[in-house]
Amino acid sequence: MGDSPGSAAIAVEGLWKIFGPKAEKVLGCDDKYLDAAALREKTGCTAAVRDVSFQVEPGEVFVVMGLSGSGKSTLVRCLTRLIEPSSGEIKIGDEDVVRASPARLRELRRHQVSMVFQHFGLLPHRRVIDNVAYGLEIQGTPKAARHARAREILSLVGLDGYADSYPDQLSGGMQQRVGLARALAVDPQVMLFDEPFSALDPLIRRDMQAEVCRLHREVGKTMVFITHDLSEALRVGERIAIMRAGSIVQVGTPEELVGAPADDYVADFVRDVPRSNVLTLRWICRDPEPDEPLDGPALPVTTVIKDAIGATSQSSRPIRVVDGDRLVGVVDRVDMLSFLSGQDMAEAVHA
Repeated sequence: MGDSPGSAAIAVEGLWKIFGPKAEKVLGCDDKYLDAAALREKTGCTAAVRDVSFQVEPGEVFVVMGLSGSGKSTLVRCLTRLIEPSSGEIKIGDEDVVRASPARLRELRRHQVSMVFQHFGLLPHRRVIDNVAYGLEIQGTPKAARHARAREILSLVGLDGYADSYPDQLSGGMQQRVGLARALAVDPQVMLFDEPFSALDPLIRRDMQAEVCRLHREVGKTMVFITHDLSEALRVGERIAIMRAGSIVQVGTPEELVGAPADDYVADFVRDVPRSNVLTLRWICRDPEPDEPLDGPALPVTTVIKDAIGATSQSSRPIRVVDGDRLVGVVDRVDMLSFLSGQDMAEAVHA
């Protein structure tokens, strides 16, 4: 993803959020760099977000994950100033969020950014169609037009036939689909998800993760997705930022986090992830030997290792790993077995 100035859908630079009675004083001195316990003991303050910087590209699904208390939910609320940041820069498109007036901030929340929370917040006395159309109603869209848009979005999220139902007549998963539809109805530039599926049963949760992936393919919205669940992050995210104690420890693709964790903390997070399900052939291919035949089958360098097992086991010649027309390297049965046996050993050690 490119990082050229002005190209980002969201750009955050040097963001801090300090809670406590002396937050302004702490912000102006080196005390803010103390670890959490020392900062609380010395000042009574908590630095929930510590000097965070990142960019989200247009159309990207950017996941922020971390354990409880890591600062991820505070961070996403700072993006639209539902929580006021203590310092730093936030831009959504060309909009300077930090310097926006209250009136401009309301416009931003109504038209450009939608949020989907863990608690759906549906209006129980209103039909599904009116819940979905609520944001458009706030914008002043005429009833016929907003209902037409709401029906279109209900179809998109698989809720045809439920327009006249009430929220309490729907399952939890269906209610969350209504929440998704409401967020999509205003056609926002950016969608922010704060642990939206954590209250759902595991099977429904997986269905909703698949739904987000499908919707992203179909509508291409920029999405920031907050979660504490690594499997959810790996499934949904194109890039993932891992937070710890208010700071971002590493930002990378799922492949980068699993293949090259930045430190022991990230390594511990990803240690139980089956590497062959995430890493691609670029991680195990090698330069061909001088006399090695190069007329075997070809696979793209982006092929996930587990999807290449069959090809390597069936071919008597090395697999050519290619990037378009360019030969990146080769991989054969021995390379594959060495990787898989090493993976099995690592998993046995951590079991």
